[in-house]
Amino acid sequence: MKAPQADLREPTPAPERRVPARPVLKREVPSREEIEALEAFPGIHPSRILVAATERDVAAAHAALSAQSHVGFDTESKPTFIRGEASEGPHVVQFATLERAYIFQLHVPQARAAVSQLLGAPSLTKIGFGLDGDMTQIRSQLGIEPQAVLDLDTVFRDLGYRKSVGLKVAVALVFKRRFAKSKRIGTSNWSHRSLTDSQLLYAANDAYAAMRVYAAIARFPLAPAG
Repeated sequence: MKAPQADLREPTPAPERRVPARPVLKREVPSREEIEALEAFPGIHPSRILVAATERDVAAAHAALSAQSHVGFDTESKPTFIRGEASEGPHVVQFATLERAYIFQLHVPQARAAVSQLLGAPSLTKIGFGLDGDMTQIRSQLGIEPQAVLDLDTVFRDLGYRKSVGLKVAVALVFKRRFAKSKRIGTSNWSHRSLTDSQLLYAANDAYAAMRVYAAIARFPLAPAG
């Protein structure tokens, strides 16, 4: 009696099931009037802001920030008012954790060196909004290529928001709060050796609020549109 031969024919593949693509729904941002009606975002307390003005302060700030994996980030520059005038900024670079904000004025040589190291560190993700202009100025003035920079505007675009989502809109979306930004302070002279308390708070909150937004959406991600 012959032993049965194995069936070496390839099995007929099952018909492929095609899942119809889900349509991507477009999200809308709140209007200016809707944002203005919200309660104010509390921001960081002035006592939690460190101005790295001395060699010791710069070293302390650099050590604290280097120990982080993600920080909020932004820059400030003296505005230009004449057509064709090139900006000499950034004059101020600010970083923030969820607990503190750190202000570096780039006329301080030690601060300039520390900022260059932090921006060039691939292990430290720098988080902010609308950073293209900041990156251009940093390349020009510091001569470095910033590493590990995350512009949250692109994150919100990936989530389906059609319009650009800046910091003010993001705070409204995530926290249902109004982020106050003074145009007068934003266009003040950031090249001054001694910044005002209002300037320090303005700069610190730009970085701090960005970090808060990132922490919130990283912990409780907004559902993708669709």
